[in-house]
Amino acid sequence: MIQVTISKARLRAPTWWILPLLLAACEPAANGAAEAPEPGVATATRVGPPGAPIGSCWGRTVTPAVVQTVEEQVQIKPAEVNADGTIAALPKYRTEKRQEIVTPRVDNWFETPCPEVLTPEFIASVQRALVARGLYAGDANGVFDVSTRTAVRNYQISIGGPDSPVMAIETARSLGLIAVPRN
Repeated sequence: MIQVTISKARLRAPTWWILPLLLAACEPAANGAAEAPEPGVATATRVGPPGAPIGSCWGRTVTPAVVQTVEEQVQIKPAEVNADGTIAALPKYRTEKRQEIVTPRVDNWFETPCPEVLTPEFIASVQRALVARGLYAGDANGVFDVSTRTAVRNYQISIGGPDSPVMAIETARSLGLIAVPRN
């Protein structure tokens, strides 16, 4: 948590406006709010989708919007027609281009094991489970390194889970590492 203490009496007139900017810049770090990730980048956080249970942890990937360029002919001057019905002047058109969203951006939320669950012993178990499935060739060293994240991502994709290196709770359940809740 970042704490800023400034006495108003000590602020000079031209610089008093800096305080709200400093506080606004600190706010996301202080309250734990997650910023939107770049497309395709996975994040894990305790802040989840609306209605998420308190104390649960969430991962998110962002599917970017699909945008297309549309060209359209717009009439700017109608045809001039003589009294006898013949055309005196052709109509005039211009081409207008505009961007159109075909598919909107989507936040893909998925529940993840919370950081306190991701102990070196748990990660080593993940690595052993991935070795047994032929997706991880490294040692079960308990470090969630790049090769482990890649293996988790590949496994999740293969079972229809999120395209993310952040482990979904359903992935951990399918590996037999977290109990499946009773209905």
